[in-house]
Amino acid sequence: MPLFVTRFIKKNPHLAGILLVIIDSFFFSLMALFVRMSGDLPTMQKSFFRNAIAAVIAIMTLMGTEEKLKIKKGSLPSLFFRSLCGGLGMIANFWAIDHMALADANLLNKLSPFWAIIASIFILSEIPRKKEVLFVILAFIGASFVVRPTAGLASLPALAGLFGGMGAGFAYTFVRKLGMQGERGPLIVAFFSTFTSLLSLPFMVFDFHPMSAAQWACLLGAGTCAALAQFAITKAYQLAPAKEISVFDYSQVLFASLWGLLFFAELPDVWSMIGYVIVIATAVAKWRYTMAEDAKAA
Repeated sequence: MPLFVTRFIKKNPHLAGILLVIIDSFFFSLMALFVRMSGDLPTMQKSFFRNAIAAVIAIMTLMGTEEKLKIKKGSLPSLFFRSLCGGLGMIANFWAIDHMALADANLLNKLSPFWAIIASIFILSEIPRKKEVLFVILAFIGASFVVRPTAGLASLPALAGLFGGMGAGFAYTFVRKLGMQGERGPLIVAFFSTFTSLLSLPFMVFDFHPMSAAQWACLLGAGTCAALAQFAITKAYQLAPAKEISVFDYSQVLFASLWGLLFFAELPDVWSMIGYVIVIATAVAKWRYTMAEDAKAA
């Protein structure tokens, strides 16, 4: 890492954390773009290559550390459930990306912090405050403007996107638990990426579609961007508490909207825009509430 970057991080850890969250959002939005641009490939094939590339990068990073691939005692169950929830959520999100507007799919995936409040009840035995329950309700009201469920198949991509956000929310709760147990960030990334690659492998083998050079390039780009995003978010949460900086992750919806407009001529309709405003405003309100509560407790 360049010396000037190291100095900046040491002098401004909170600001560096915010910038890293925005960098994470940028690369995750690029990952979604590459997944869409890889074309008419099976979702499991896309999932395999995205995760296999990220796994190689993460494992190479771990091999350069003193502990290498060592897993802390007691971490394995949480690593498994983090990977299972995250893997199923990612597969659902990839399917949604291929079947609905890029920004809509990203917005539904960004319901994960609200799902995490629900997940924390069961995983961490944390009972949410009344206002946190209200934030969850408001977020899902906003999501309903994007999902707009109908009696037909048209609602399935949105429901898949909703499930993707739920999987991510439960996965992030297990990541938090692993952090409490002192598990290393790169190992969590490596375990998850390897697990999801293996989960996708049998489906890909039995339904493999030959890929063009452009499709290989897109999936290589998706895996590389995903790895960069995961390392950025891991470093961000080492520099500043997630509750203080996670709201900036919603910049991913803005990036996705830009890619959707530039590459696919996608313009969100009025109902989706209303949903975006409600969900993002609720996330900001939740962030302000958390900061205020922490200031009172200090």
